Amino acid sequence: MSGDHTRTKQWLLLAVMPVVVLVQSGCEGPPSDRIQGYVEGEYIYVASPYAGQLSSLSVRRGGQVNLGDPLFALDQVSEKAARDEAERRLGQALANLEDVKKGKRPSEIESLKAELKSAQVALRLSVQEVTRQEGLKSMPGAAVEMEVDRARAMQNQNQQRVAQLKADLHTALLGTRADQIAAAEAEVHAREAALAKAEWALAQKRQAAPKAGFVFDTLYREGEWVGAGRPVIILLPPDHIKVRTFVSETKVGGIKLGDVVQITVDGVQGAIQGKVSYISPRAEYTPPVIYSQEARKKLVFLVEALFDQDAARDLHPGQPVDVRFNVAL
Repeated sequence: MSGDHTRTKQWLLLAVMPVVVLVQSGCEGPPSDRIQGYVEGEYIYVASPYAGQLSSLSVRRGGQVNLGDPLFALDQVSEKAARDEAERRLGQALANLEDVKKGKRPSEIESLKAELKSAQVALRLSVQEVTRQEGLKSMPGAAVEMEVDRARAMQNQNQQRVAQLKADLHTALLGTRADQIAAAEAEVHAREAALAKAEWALAQKRQAAPKAGFVFDTLYREGEWVGAGRPVIILLPPDHIKVRTFVSETKVGGIKLGDVVQITVDGVQGAIQGKVSYISPRAEYTPPVIYSQEARKKLVFLVEALFDQDAARDLHPGQPVDVRFNVAL
């Protein structure tokens, strides 16, 4: 009986050993040179600074867009009206500037010249009348003193009239004063700025892709009202996809910015290569009071890595990965 019992124990040991080996192999974590991490995406939320009804949506969730592709448009009735008004006001200001630069019209200048000639003729006649009246003073019985004074007064009046018309004609030929021209030019610049603002506001009702990438989500449907600044499209550019992992205090000192890393993804053959883009200066866990030897082992530091765009397109936010640092090129 003792022999049978011994053989039974031997058979049990032989049966249990494979199970123990399998359990031990199943409990093993990733290789010691690999650290678990996950894929993270930094999204771009595309919005308009103005409110309006969503009139068109040019993309679908899950699609790809290139730089400058149209994404969506809001109704533009109010902004178009403001732009048109600004254009008309600018045209009015430009016409006013040209008008003040020209001065008097040719017909007005010819009228001033004709008035000046008439005044000059009257002045010559008044000079002759003064001479004639002064000659009559020597004749006896002639009451010419009053007539001489009247003739001299008319001469002075005609001289002043000629001087006035000459000044008016000179001013008409000069055009508008410099300060009036400067004021008109300032008005034109103000209207140009108002038009630029109106055109910018109109353009903001249509949004294009700021970068090429993946349309992660669309948040509104055509016909819905979109508030000012509310995102309509969420984009995920390839260069905004990165891998995040947490490295222990004992290993973070051996990692530098630009170091080459490799990640492996479940279901993907081969490794994807990238570079370390960020190492957090702060520990994610800080034990109280002091850093004991045991507590230091609990410290981890965030490390991020970026990949070229072709490789990043195969990565999806939230995807678990294994990260291997200090990979030789």
